[in-house]
Amino acid sequence: MPSPSPSRLLFTIRPPKTYPSVLPAPLTRAVLSTSNVPHRSVSTQSPMNTGLPPRTTPPFSVSPVPKNPLGEGRYIRTAAALIIGDEILNGKTHDMNSNYFSKYCFEHGIDLKRIEVIADDEDQIIEASRRMAKNYDFVVTSGGIGPTHDDITYASLAKAFSQSLAHHPETLARMAQMIKHRSWISAQTPQQRAATERMALFPERGEILFVAEDIWVPVVRLEGKLCIFPGIPSLFQKMLTALTPLLPLPPRSERPLRIQVFTERPESMIAPYLTKLQSRLRPHGIQVGSYPVLGQGVFVSLIGRERALTTTTTMGAAQNPEVGVEDDRMSEGPPRIWLAEVAREVEQEVGGEIVSEEEVAKRKGQCKRLAAPVEIAASMGVQPESPSHEMNDIKAKY
Repeated sequence: MPSPSPSRLLFTIRPPKTYPSVLPAPLTRAVLSTSNVPHRSVSTQSPMNTGLPPRTTPPFSVSPVPKNPLGEGRYIRTAAALIIGDEILNGKTHDMNSNYFSKYCFEHGIDLKRIEVIADDEDQIIEASRRMAKNYDFVVTSGGIGPTHDDITYASLAKAFSQSLAHHPETLARMAQMIKHRSWISAQTPQQRAATERMALFPERGEILFVAEDIWVPVVRLEGKLCIFPGIPSLFQKMLTALTPLLPLPPRSERPLRIQVFTERPESMIAPYLTKLQSRLRPHGIQVGSYPVLGQGVFVSLIGRERALTTTTTMGAAQNPEVGVEDDRMSEGPPRIWLAEVAREVEQEVGGEIVSEEEVAKRKGQCKRLAAPVEIAASMGVQPESPSHEMNDIKAKY
């Protein structure tokens, strides 16, 4: 009996077991000959001792930097993520892509404004994609581009932006080159072959961006803003990172700085000070956040951009009016608020210490289980003998 076709295709190279000489019928050698795949080869030695010669796979060419879709001199300021998949909503799969995208945006100075998780539903995809492409500079979708019946992202997005679907010859050629050594290729039925080719069926006016030499699937960009990614986390992450040189990203001066201060004091004890601090710093573009770790303490986060730290007024402080203000003798420009000086003030006011990102991760990693209600109460400064309605409020908050 022929080996069954897998339900999903991986986009990475696997060591072959056999070397069939037959390509899938629709993916002819004529199609391969018209591709832009370079003729140079890179050897990939199989880890298994099969006695066969090593397979060679030509690296794929990467797309050149395209014209800025936002307009000359403009760059991405805002972003949104649309996570598509029933498996996310029913708890079968843990969404890692939105978290990775959040970190990516922060590191590159992009304001991530929205993350949505929706079902594999055409109407939901159409509504959300239109709204996001209208409101944000950079939108990514994740999931729904495989070969099965519930992979409807390409078709839904084509309908959302009034486009037809068409097979992309270059993508078909790259796919054929990547999977031609797999043993099940020659055993595919016409229906299975059509399912495979669905992964190269794109909105016809989509911009095709090949981002890596070892990945055949491209990033398809619509409306100059919406980029379609696979849902597999390793692929999503690699392709997003590889897309970076092709994006009009903000300059380095727009990238945020973040300093965190850890204190063992209960959050309720430092809340009044943080409220006043945020009021003072908001006009200067500095964000103050408070993030408790149950049973341990609170992280106070300070985020600001280098450009936003230059101000025309001094920050001032209750105990030290000069905290955060550059010495006028060192600059002829307006006074400058230094985030590090603000952090030192916070250290003193909350009885804490500045911690590195590694220390933050370590402390958070120690809190692997929810604390008991009494521990939660203690972390908020509530005595264990508090009335039951207060305890219920605490449980609801966390």
